[in-house]
Amino acid sequence: MTTSTRAAAGGLGRGLRRPLTLGDLVPQPRVAPAARDVLLVLGGAALTAVAAQLAITLPWSPVPYTFQTAAVLLVGTALGVRRGGAAMALYVLAGAIGLPVYADGAAGVGQLFGFTGGYLVGFVLAALMVGRMAELGWDRSVPRAAGLMLAGTLLIYAVGVPVLALTTGMDLPTALYRGAGVFLPWDIAKVVVAAGTLPLAWRLVGRSAARP
Repeated sequence: MTTSTRAAAGGLGRGLRRPLTLGDLVPQPRVAPAARDVLLVLGGAALTAVAAQLAITLPWSPVPYTFQTAAVLLVGTALGVRRGGAAMALYVLAGAIGLPVYADGAAGVGQLFGFTGGYLVGFVLAALMVGRMAELGWDRSVPRAAGLMLAGTLLIYAVGVPVLALTTGMDLPTALYRGAGVFLPWDIAKVVVAAGTLPLAWRLVGRSAARP
């Protein structure tokens, strides 16, 4: 086999490489290959910002109910560890510099040091974790997709609840109830929906794209 033939075969093998995440299925322009990643990161941050505005605050918790967490986990899962983590870091940075992208249009670096700060940091960490899990195939079946979403949700709680307790003066059991417990039915519903949606998305794009 000649050098040119081997190079062509290698290029074909790379072209046929199976996608790791749903984001990899987005066509990549030949002229500017990095453009796809940039647009996906910007789109992920924008989607999270929009989802954060669909919020309602109820008397039993200072933390609002939003679609924000669902967006964080879906973006992380769809984009993978690098792009998903970058999208959430961009989202948090945008709010910190004053853009009204946090829940209920909140903004400012002070939000990072208030009772929601732990949740914001948790968003970045959760996106990194579920992104990596998705790259390992966890979003391809209903049980594993449910586990992925549940793990991401629990990580956000694990960072957010202690910060909520510290910044508000609540004792830990109260913070656990008001910052996590009251959201469990809402979050379980989101886990169930996502667990059905993610594998379905893979089936819709074809079995050849899914990891066996």
